[in-house]
Amino acid sequence: MKNRKKPERTCIVCRNKFDKRDLTRIVKNKDGEIFLDPTGKVNGRGAYICSNPECINKFLKKNFLERTFKQKIEPDSVNTVREELKKIANSEGKMN
Repeated sequence: MKNRKKPERTCIVCRNKFDKRDLTRIVKNKDGEIFLDPTGKVNGRGAYICSNPECINKFLKKNFLERTFKQKIEPDSVNTVREELKKIANSEGKMN
């Protein structure tokens, strides 16, 4: 049997590579909706963020989504993603 490589993805904030399962996926579907994808399997363009508190804080303060998806994103969508990320970070005890 061949040893398979574990899928790695890059955090959009710190640009470090991590195992795909260790990152939170943000997806933009074909309808332009942007949301967190806890399963990692939703169709669409994905961006990943690590659970490092510095990365989450930096993501919340700056607009990484517009740069990542190369388009103007509605403030409501950005706010929804930010709130969901805050909940995840707070539940894991990782926010300052």
